[in-house]
Amino acid sequence: MAKEIATYVKLQVKGGQANPAPPIGPALGSKGVNIMEFCKQFNARTQDKIGKVLPVLLTVYTDKSFDFVIKTPPAAIQLFEAAKLQGGSKEPNRTKVGKVTWAQVEAIAKDKMPDLNCFTLESAMKMVAGTARSMGVTVEGKAPWEN
Repeated sequence: MAKEIATYVKLQVKGGQANPAPPIGPALGSKGVNIMEFCKQFNARTQDKIGKVLPVLLTVYTDKSFDFVIKTPPAAIQLFEAAKLQGGSKEPNRTKVGKVTWAQVEAIAKDKMPDLNCFTLESAMKMVAGTARSMGVTVEGKAPWEN
């Protein structure tokens, strides 16, 4: 018989750098999860992505055991890396802080495809371009689907 799910916990943790300090410790401790066990498992699974921010969906069961799924880095963080920025614009409609190309948007969309709720690469690219626009990052050139 399947285990009964008690709750879900969403976290954003840097790959290979999970430790029991806040925000991980208090979030998991209040649910009764073994914090050190989570940190060991997470760090072991993310040795190849050290330093990248990774969203984690943690499923906590009623017997205090857990499973977790590691997602791909957020599109905003990937856009910051592509545009070599530290932060977004305070007024994205007026002040532009960086530029990315459609090729970079396509690479990010391909990476994010398993986590996005879309079926085509074109729609994934539109979602990433929308994220860029809301951050004050300009997408240069003509979209590949436009003639």
